[in-house]
Amino acid sequence: MRAGAILGVVLGHWWVTALVADGTSLRIASPLRHLPWLTPASWVLQTLAVFFLVGGHVATRGHAAARARGVSYGQWLSTRLSRLFGPVVPLMALWTVVSVALIPAGADLDTVRTLLELALSPLWFLLVFAALTAATPLLTRLHPLWPLAVVLHVDLLRFGLGGPSWLGWVNLGAGWLVPFTLGAAWTRGEIEGRRPGAVLLLGGTVTTVVLVAGAGYPASMVGVPGAPVSNLSPPTLAAVTFGLAQCGLALLSRGPLRRAMRVRRVRTPVTLANGSAMTIFLWHQTALMATTATGLLAGHLPGLHTLPDNPAWVATRSAWLPVFALALACCQVAFHGVERGTGRRVPHRARCRRTRDDDLWAPSSRPEPRVKG
Repeated sequence: MRAGAILGVVLGHWWVTALVADGTSLRIASPLRHLPWLTPASWVLQTLAVFFLVGGHVATRGHAAARARGVSYGQWLSTRLSRLFGPVVPLMALWTVVSVALIPAGADLDTVRTLLELALSPLWFLLVFAALTAATPLLTRLHPLWPLAVVLHVDLLRFGLGGPSWLGWVNLGAGWLVPFTLGAAWTRGEIEGRRPGAVLLLGGTVTTVVLVAGAGYPASMVGVPGAPVSNLSPPTLAAVTFGLAQCGLALLSRGPLRRAMRVRRVRTPVTLANGSAMTIFLWHQTALMATTATGLLAGHLPGLHTLPDNPAWVATRSAWLPVFALALACCQVAFHGVERGTGRRVPHRARCRRTRDDDLWAPSSRPEPRVKG
């Protein structure tokens, strides 16, 4: 689930983010603004709710396991946050050097600001995810209906009663808290079986359709430049109910996914993707920009530097996706060691194993096998 969510975010950004070359500057454009028939793509590629669902499940499960082993809350949190923010250091260092070098080289200030905005945009997610992770002991028993009620009332105040727009940023925490606490319910065993997933899928889908068709919420589940309202920045009630539908589908897929993971050729790429999840997430926009900047040496290339306002752009952008993937692979090779903590020695008596659900190295609870001789 986590690997699929990361893949959705990466492909979504590569599809809906266009850097248009306008003279000597670059500006951001979105095909969703010019080609509204692409809106269903946002329903497939906006997968953050599933990531928070898995994150809540992993955090509550990992915290309970840490307490059982006698690990303090501070040690547990430090380990998790270092895994989250460790890969940020080289990203910040690189873009500090690049931005400082571009300005004396004569680059347009708007272009530099655009590049930094794209490169650092994934950090909002990490800050929210880190805050929810830090609050895990308090959220272990919290029912998802409570943060959902907060989102409902915030939207009612904003859109129904004319409240201030800044009030919507309350949903940045409350909105993603809904799938996170749903993950905690998964850990508690409260959403086992197919019925909870089916209820979430059907209820979330119907509610989202009603909100979009009857209440005027945007149909796109990602932000569209120039649109008066974004479903994602900050999250709206429609984005949260849509996320619940996604979580329901994910829960219904648990059985087939477990069976698929028994197949080595399926398990291997998924394991590799999970092992580099933060590196992939943080560097995929940089891979896009590196390809775009390099392509400028050959002129304004279709699907890379042109305005995304016609079906031909969609076809040519599809052809660029493997190039973006190659650039991201180079970033992964260069910076993957930071995420995995290359060079750390693990004491013999504290050898670690991968847990089934966690993405962190955790001491094994199984006794070490006896070896004759």
